[in-house]
Amino acid sequence: MHVTLDNPASAPQPLSPYYSQVARVQHADGSALLFLSGQIAEGTTLTDQTRAVFETIAALLKAHGATLADIINIRTYLTDITKLDEYGTVRRKFLTGTPPTSMTFEVPRLFRPEALIEVEVVAAVRGTE
Repeated sequence: MHVTLDNPASAPQPLSPYYSQVARVQHADGSALLFLSGQIAEGTTLTDQTRAVFETIAALLKAHGATLADIINIRTYLTDITKLDEYGTVRRKFLTGTPPTSMTFEVPRLFRPEALIEVEVVAAVRGTE
């Protein structure tokens, strides 16, 4: 097993220099687990921020040979849980297959005061089987 920390140049760069966006845990058979840091985005509405967050997640996964379909776990942090349906509507446009395991939390605030949502995921990349 080998671990690599990465901020892929092909994806939006992190909002802070204090973390890596992707931790790739590579296994000998070629399979890997990808742990993505929580992602936030600019935008004035939860819908806009959610869309941008999932676009960033898609870009980070793509840089490591994965897609949104490879997500096996998702954790969502909302500053207003009453907007869960609004988030879910956008999420379903990006995660169209069997839903991953999931947890959603309401939090009083996030890393940036304007952030309404933060999403972190774990994805599994197939090996040579």
